[in-house]
Amino acid sequence: VQLQASGGGLVQPGGSLRLSCVASGSRFSIMAVGWYRQAPGKQRELVAAIDSGGSTNYPDYVKDRFTISRDNAKNTVYLQMNSLKPEDTGVYFCALSGRSHARYVYEYDYWGQGTLVTVSS
Repeated sequence: VQLQASGGGLVQPGGSLRLSCVASGSRFSIMAVGWYRQAPGKQRELVAAIDSGGSTNYPDYVKDRFTISRDNAKNTVYLQMNSLKPEDTGVYFCALSGRSHARYVYEYDYWGQGTLVTVSS
């Protein structure tokens, strides 16, 4: 399985970006997908997750600002990010789990290369 993330870039505070991640393989629809981010000098942290049934999970620091969705026909997961803040800056990674539901980072088996998001004026 390979993952290709795209959509990162430079955006002003308060702006929006939409990230996309395309996965290879035929089992995408039954796999949980997550978006993680990593800022310089910080640990990788969960941004959003969606299971095979479409249930989503967000940490408090992005809740009501970020939305994860998936299009199984296109093997693609999206991350819509609104009201971006400078602290949202980092490399964003999509990840795929062999499980239908994943809660922890170690449950993700495949990782994309990351796309850089910079929120700055």
